[in-house]
Amino acid sequence: MTNTKADVAATGTGVRSRPRGVLPALCATQITSWGIVYYAFPVLLPRLTADTGWSANAATGAFSLALIVSAMAGIPIGRTLDRRGPRAVMTTGSVIGTLAILLIAAAPNLPVFTCGWILAGLAMAATFYPPAFAALTRWWGADRVRALTIVTLAGGLASTVFAPLTATLAEHLSWRATYAVLAVMLAAVTIPAHALALRAPWPPAAPAPPSTDRTPVTRSRPFLLLAVAFTLSGFAMYAVVMGLIPLLTERGASTTTAAWALGLGGAGQTLGRTLYASLSTRTSVTTRTVTLLTLGGATTAALALVPGPMPLLIALAVLAGVVRGNLTLLQATAVTDRWGATHYGRLSGLLGAPAHIAGALAPWAGAALAGPLGGYPHLFATLAGLSVVAACLALLASREVRTRPLSRSVPSRKSAWDSRTQRP
Repeated sequence: MTNTKADVAATGTGVRSRPRGVLPALCATQITSWGIVYYAFPVLLPRLTADTGWSANAATGAFSLALIVSAMAGIPIGRTLDRRGPRAVMTTGSVIGTLAILLIAAAPNLPVFTCGWILAGLAMAATFYPPAFAALTRWWGADRVRALTIVTLAGGLASTVFAPLTATLAEHLSWRATYAVLAVMLAAVTIPAHALALRAPWPPAAPAPPSTDRTPVTRSRPFLLLAVAFTLSGFAMYAVVMGLIPLLTERGASTTTAAWALGLGGAGQTLGRTLYASLSTRTSVTTRTVTLLTLGGATTAALALVPGPMPLLIALAVLAGVVRGNLTLLQATAVTDRWGATHYGRLSGLLGAPAHIAGALAPWAGAALAGPLGGYPHLFATLAGLSVVAACLALLASREVRTRPLSRSVPSRKSAWDSRTQRP
């Protein structure tokens, strides 16, 4: 069968293997996985602690541990994705996620509850954005930004769908029964979707960009600098999200108004993701990386410095959400923009692990730092400074990337083999 130009653009290899059912399936599974495994927890936390007597700090600590496990497990899972594709990984992750939620629902004590969340962390690593991004990057090739945008737009609806659904279920059921119902929903949607929609052959990766630098990517200064930049940015971003409500209440907003501001910030995040494709075609990777990290710091600084009125603060929260939406896709494309898609799963896992750990620790650390710093406005000013440092590191990292332009032709078998033997 003759390969078409569209096939080459789709996979980077000239193989006609982009499966049509992947996008709708991943949209459905990202909404469901994020909504049940992640967003149901804060909704059920007050009922959970009231029923069990466990402290909110202890329960939240188990949840944060799951996020740390997810970050660490993403590294070996990334290697498996590069070699074998997403079907087995994401299907197994869906099964583990279902078992984890059932274990959490049935936990008789805090240690078992914590074990359930550790298991949930493994499921997160195998079903959340990183494996979905790896699948789309390989199957969609040059058109990956459009596919990534669609899936992240769907994922952004997870809280919109499942937060009210979880609250409604909790009004009629106990928190344990609510989690059990959600586990059944998780299994019904994600297990068959991953098992059936991801069956297409896993195409070979496009060759890595040639480079005169023989240092492995993961030990190179650009990679390490970018990892630190994303870690600082991720810490600041998650601390801002969790600190927005107390910041606004310190400024005189009611809890309801502050919650609406947080929700509208989520809507801004969805809007930001629709803008990224246009941004990526009009800017270089250095320009958009440094610009978005700087804008993250600027919006955080504005929230720290502007005392009101409340409509202006809400507008700033929405603008901060727009920047966060772009940052999600910036990180999803960071590896392919610099080092190609050959080892996307492993490199993305290594690049993202420190940022994910920082994001897991940010809510606790932000609350702990707010008092010594003198309140949430001072905390936000500090976080803005971290974002500026991240932008400077990203600029330095981009200047040190040394690659030659890729040939426009389809790689030969020999060049494809050579690319697979390069050390990532």
